Order: sequence, then structure tokens, then C-alpha cells
Amino acid sequence: MDTTSRLLMLLEVVEQGSFAKAAEIRNIDRSVISKQISRLEDELGVRLLNRTTRSFSLTAAGAEMIKKAGELRELLGETVRMAENYHLEPRGVLKITSSTLIGRRYLQPVLNDFQKRFPQVEVELRLDDRLVDIVSEGFDLAFRVGEPKDSSLIARKIARNRLLILAAPEFIETYGMPKTMEDLAQLPAASYASNSIRVEGIDYFNSKGEQCEQKIKSVFRANDAEALLMKTLSGTTYFVAPAFIIGDEITQGKLVPLLTDVKLMEFSAMYAVYPHRDLPVRTRLFFDAVREHLGKDKPIWENGIPNFEQMY
Repeated sequence: MDTTSRLLMLLEVVEQGSFAKAAEIRNIDRSVISKQISRLEDELGVRLLNRTTRSFSLTAAGAEMIKKAGELRELLGETVRMAENYHLEPRGVLKITSSTLIGRRYLQPVLNDFQKRFPQVEVELRLDDRLVDIVSEGFDLAFRVGEPKDSSLIARKIARNRLLILAAPEFIETYGMPKTMEDLAQLPAASYASNSIRVEGIDYFNSKGEQCEQKIKSVFRANDAEALLMKTLSGTTYFVAPAFIIGDEITQGKLVPLLTDVKLMEFSAMYAVYPHRDLPVRTRLFFDAVREHLGKDKPIWENGIPNFEQMY
């Protein structure tokens, strides 16, 4: 391993916050990373890290080296992307991350067709509902619901993602059809809840165009949209659902939209996120293929919601 590789390894350790996490990403033993960082310090003749048994901190020299390592990674990335753009045929590894639902339902069909067209492109698809660090973990593209907060990343909206209120016919038979938001608030709901987000109400606009929130009576919470959908299909709750999780449940009569005359606030759109504006050919072609598949004006998931343009 040369000095450049060791500098990039040091950068990964600092970005991940531990030797163990960096080792996990590289699929190597922690002791290998520790040994290589020690060799880097010997080569440079300066101490880069102050280490304890459980943590580390950067020395002044280490902080400067990290800045240089970041610049080096950027330069190497630009060089590789420039070279790849001269290839007549896309090739190399395309590394993508997304939530599990988006990956399985919307990216997998595109990937299957993409690799038939471009067999020299290898694909690594990482399905993970946590927000990964796409720069330090080396991803070319990330597909996310909601615009990322990291301003250093490039984010492009690729599809809208509206909300609708859904219940199974069995639910309506049990509780009746709600006529107002106040009626709905008395009924059992399924709602999203995670360590960082907890849905407690429904945001909508009243007849005066004023933004309002109606508290809901949640009896089932989960951090997975498909689990919430399955609960709703059981007929025991209603669910304020983002449209992208809907398949053919409405057209088959398994779910019924409620209070369709209420103007709901639009849910977070779907974005493609990438670390550089100058995309390699394989990444740009896949991005274009996903946009084409999802639909540029009307998202593909709205095809399973009849008359959705007139709702909410």
C-alpha cells in the first residue's frame, strides 16, 4: 500500500469516527488499518492521531493531512470520471444506495434492463433505510425521499410524491365513512415512527387556504412504510400514505381513499443525490433511465390511483 492509499484510509477512519467502522466498510480486520496508519505516520515523520484504547483525536498535523487527503480524493475521482467519459461503452462499477422499498420496487427493474444494454457495467445496490454518507462510502448515486440537508451534495428532484388517506373496505364497514377531519381524528390510525421522525398528525389546508394540523389517534406505529400498508390492509387502521408505496391495492379494491376533497400538504419528493456534477457516463445513463422509468410529469406510482389528479 502506497502513501496515497494510506492517506485515503486515514480519511475514511476520521469520517467514520472509528477504526472498526472503516474496517467494516473495507471488509478487512481493524488491525490492518491500525498498522497502515502507523506506517503512514512513519513515512511522514509526524504523529497524525492521538490514540486511546477506545477513541482517537487528530493532531494539528493530522488535521492538515485530512484536508489534503480530501483534496486528493476529489482529484483522483475527477481523473477517473474524465477517463471514463472517453469510453465508447459504459463500464466499471456503478454503486447505488436507496431505501429498501425504492430499490426493490423502482430501481431493480431499471437495473435489469440497464445491464442488458450495458453488460460491461457492474452494479452494487445497497438497500438501507438509514441515510448513508455517500461520499465516504463511495456511492455514485443515492435515491432518497426528501431533499438532503448536506449542501455539498448535488440533489435533483426526479418525481413528486403526494399523500392520500387510505383504509380497507373492512375498516369502513366497521367505523363508517368519515366525512370530516374531525371524524377521522376519532378513528384508529397507523403512523410512521423512527428514532428521528414521529408522525402525530395530518397537515392540510382548510377551506380558507390556511395550513392546519389534525392530530390523529395512532394505535400502530412502525418505521417501515410497507409494514404500515400491511396493517392498513388488515382493516384495523387507516393510514396517511405517501403515493410511492401504492401498487395495485386501490384498483383491486383492497384500499379506498378517504376524504378526497381535503387539500393535503405534498409529501417530500423523491430525489437523486450524487457527490459531483460531472457524472461518469454509466452514472448519467442510469440516472436518465430511472427518470424515464419513473415518468417525467406523472410518476409511475400514480398510475395505480384512479382520478388522483382530482384528489387531495
